[in-house]
Amino acid sequence: MDTYDPSALRPRLPSPLEAVADERFARRGLTLLLKRDDLIHPDLPGNKWRKLALNLRAAAGRPVLTFGGAYSNHLRATAAAGRLLGFPTIGIVRGDELAGRPLNPSLARCAADGMRLEFATRSAYRAKHEPEVLAGFLERAPEGTYVVPEGGSNALAAQGCAALGGELSGRADVAAVACGTGGTLAGLAAGFDGRTLGVPVLRGGFLGGEVRALQEAAFGGPRGDWRLDERFHCGGYGRTTPELDAFAQDFEARHGLAIERLYVAKMLLALVSLAEEGAFPSGTRIAAVVTGARDQSVSSR
Repeated sequence: MDTYDPSALRPRLPSPLEAVADERFARRGLTLLLKRDDLIHPDLPGNKWRKLALNLRAAAGRPVLTFGGAYSNHLRATAAAGRLLGFPTIGIVRGDELAGRPLNPSLARCAADGMRLEFATRSAYRAKHEPEVLAGFLERAPEGTYVVPEGGSNALAAQGCAALGGELSGRADVAAVACGTGGTLAGLAAGFDGRTLGVPVLRGGFLGGEVRALQEAAFGGPRGDWRLDERFHCGGYGRTTPELDAFAQDFEARHGLAIERLYVAKMLLALVSLAEEGAFPSGTRIAAVVTGARDQSVSSR
């Protein structure tokens, strides 16, 4: 492949929007729609494609250095993009205690796709945004390396995700998305003409500030009508509960769709719970953004 433009990978855009017959919504006069971003590309599905596309164009074939945990879907997507488009990738992994252990399936996939993995101490990882710490990582990288932040969330990522809002405008009244680092929500809300619900998968209550900062960087100020519901993280990032798993299994049985546990299941649980609470008026069309595929999920940890 002689181009570094990710459009050469022929993403499926706009992604499908599928109506789902679910009596938990129908009996309240609500319509549930699934925005199948998981079908955009087999190796860069969902919000990973939308957040990376503009960043990869900006990198223009230079090496890309980015950050993630041991099970990071963002690291996997970046490594896959490097393999498919022919540029080097470097992954800074949280936890130097992992360096001497066998690679888990996620990291093994990154390595197989050609990503150079470096294991950072947890203190250095927390300080990765500080100039001197980042400079230390870049000292070991090739000259001209392009840096993409953890989760891929920066101004370009938010701008890329604004197209998602555009695809849903006029077709839904509420759009819901699971949130890790906030980039998808920031862009979705900016491009959508309805109300946007973000469902954080982390504890801590900090995400609102992150979304506002991303919108400031990407669009020059606040955009869209968005809010967060922080009740459905199920213990925090990378964690599930037996109740969440039972909910996801029930949803799979009802609709024949495999549900990713760490993000998508939490967002769907939020929507069902909010519908039962009467949070949406009759006639509301609710679009649930499916940001990842089931095989990306990992067990509780």
